[in-house]
Amino acid sequence: MGAVPSTPRWSSARPQDTAEYLIATFVGEKSFPVSSDFWQKLLELPLNLQWPPHRVRQACELFVRNNYDTRHLAKILIHLAWCLQESLSTSGEPSVVYGKALNALYISSIFLKYLIENAKTERIEELYLSLDESEAMPADVTQGQTIEDFLMNSVLRFIGSIDVSPNTYVLHFELLNFMLIAMSTQLLSGPSPGLKDVNPFIDAAMAQERSLVMLVVRRLLLNYITRPPLNNARYSLFLEESQPGGVLQKVGSAAANIVLLPFNYLVSSSGEGSRSPLADSSLHILLILIHYRKCIVGDEFIVDKSDDTTASDTNLKQNSCFSENPFCKALENATDVEFDRLDTEANVPNGPVLRLPFASLFDTLGMCLADEAAVLLLYSLLQGNSDFLEYVLVRTDLDTLLMPVLEALYNAPKRSSNQIYMLLIILLMLSQDSSFNASIHKLILLSVPWYKERLLHQTSLGSLVVIILIRTVQYNLSKLRDVYLHTTCLATLANMAPHVHRLSSYASQRLVSLFDMLSRKYNKLAELRDNSGHLVKEENGLADDTSTEMHIYTDFLRLVLEILNAILTYALPRNPEVVYAIMHRQEVFQPFKTHPRFNELLENIYTVLDFFNSRMDAQSVDGELSVEKVLQVIIVNCRSWRGEGMKMFTQLRFTYEQESRPEEFFIPYVWQLVLSRGALSFNHEVINLFLADPPEDRQSNYGMALDNDVNGESERAVFLDA
Repeated sequence: MGAVPSTPRWSSARPQDTAEYLIATFVGEKSFPVSSDFWQKLLELPLNLQWPPHRVRQACELFVRNNYDTRHLAKILIHLAWCLQESLSTSGEPSVVYGKALNALYISSIFLKYLIENAKTERIEELYLSLDESEAMPADVTQGQTIEDFLMNSVLRFIGSIDVSPNTYVLHFELLNFMLIAMSTQLLSGPSPGLKDVNPFIDAAMAQERSLVMLVVRRLLLNYITRPPLNNARYSLFLEESQPGGVLQKVGSAAANIVLLPFNYLVSSSGEGSRSPLADSSLHILLILIHYRKCIVGDEFIVDKSDDTTASDTNLKQNSCFSENPFCKALENATDVEFDRLDTEANVPNGPVLRLPFASLFDTLGMCLADEAAVLLLYSLLQGNSDFLEYVLVRTDLDTLLMPVLEALYNAPKRSSNQIYMLLIILLMLSQDSSFNASIHKLILLSVPWYKERLLHQTSLGSLVVIILIRTVQYNLSKLRDVYLHTTCLATLANMAPHVHRLSSYASQRLVSLFDMLSRKYNKLAELRDNSGHLVKEENGLADDTSTEMHIYTDFLRLVLEILNAILTYALPRNPEVVYAIMHRQEVFQPFKTHPRFNELLENIYTVLDFFNSRMDAQSVDGELSVEKVLQVIIVNCRSWRGEGMKMFTQLRFTYEQESRPEEFFIPYVWQLVLSRGALSFNHEVINLFLADPPEDRQSNYGMALDNDVNGESERAVFLDA
């Protein structure tokens, strides 16, 4: 590859020889000015050389050695920006400028990716994104504007301004692939964003004007919603031969596997009709952009000039903060295209507002929640955009979203821990709304075909939520053993409890069985402590002290009792099956009747038991009652229940809050999703953002804050702890 042919005769040389010469010249020692006609010849030729991977690697290695002197990476990026600017004014059938833009993208992607992967330092100075001092910056690059700013403005402007069509599909897709490569500098940084991180391209994206950012966010979401199929794209628009091929498409994993994607989908789509590579890439780019955080020094920080580097770094971290993310802000402020804000102009942020088709977005998410990236998008929308959260809560077809969420939780062994947490937090956020809790019990499901343990016919959506949450707790007890997963499940059940309506017999049985299961675990821990000789007697006579786990299960048992109390206190007449389940298994409560943490709550349960047991005794003079007869007696007496003797407890309300540094969880998580989906191949040995070969089920920590009394309610915050 290193040998450059003598001066070719452009008119008579074979195209293959000419392309070979141009690529060799591009990676070679000679520097061509950005205004040279060399660049036009390079970008206008059909680059269809059949190079094996080792030759591509040799070319990359040679390019790395020479790029400092030639600055050819910076120059081809300038030409890429010019091609995209020219493409913005192209209408109708694709012209040669599309082919030039694609060639520039392919060449840039290969060598940029190699440079990033093989950077000697995290600061990746080897990119050399500037021209030599002897060469003037082109006139159309604004004074003070860097090459990466100039490029990203052109890339984002094309993505945000040009509709996706069969003519533009490939160019749109390759631009997204290029953005993934350009932003992969994040993989070289540590898991916690720091002041020394260098991400030139993504920082350039963050510096774009607000109107352009909104166009890009809108386009990425529309790509995700409309899911344009690949088979409508015209693949031959940039090739002279009908067979897709060429060095820049066939480099494999040696340099730029990502540019193979359109053709991989074309050849091996395996009949996945709804699969859209453009939609997937758009979602990945959006997630990276909205969760990015740029660490900066706070205004109050005074530089420490001492020689103590460690102390200086500590001071920097303590005084650092994050600059505003315009992509995150655009998504948070987005509103529904159908919503008329004329009457609420006081709530409108200054300037233009991003309008999205919430109905289509809702439906698309409902179809795609089997994908972990879609779950993260739903979480991001519910957490950040109050308008979208409100829209979801007023939908009458909540099963569109909830059924795939519940099915994913049902199949928890096949899901990653992070996905399980995201799904549970989504349910927790929704359960904070009383209308949601009420409406899901009114929506009746004809069947639940994916639930295999038993047939569920004519079950309310609310009952199914209860069943799946309890099942998730059971799974966690046997497999994950994660305290915070328990907390999130029980917090959601506690939010739902006062609004439960006609809970099914199976859901009611599972609720009582949950208490029994946790109590058996509690008793086993108590027995282990007694046998180990670590028993400590306190003033209240309880075995305590040495086992944190026992404290945890005490809290869980109390929370389940609070859930049962909330149903009995606020919704007993509407839930005869819950009363039946408690009566049927009343012996499980007996051992805890004198427990000081539980006795007040159990007093209410026994008040209910005494009331209904006495009614049952009055009906059973002729012998034992059948199940149907018992339930009928309960239903009749539920109507006369007045709650006399019940002690009123403050109604529980759990809310979800992000931890103070959520970026330490979300940035690595997003990139793990991108790499696990094969959207970008990257050398794991150089990744610092997360473990090079992370286990399939990496667990995150979720914490629970202390209780706060808010407006007469006990409000508890469940938050993500990075």
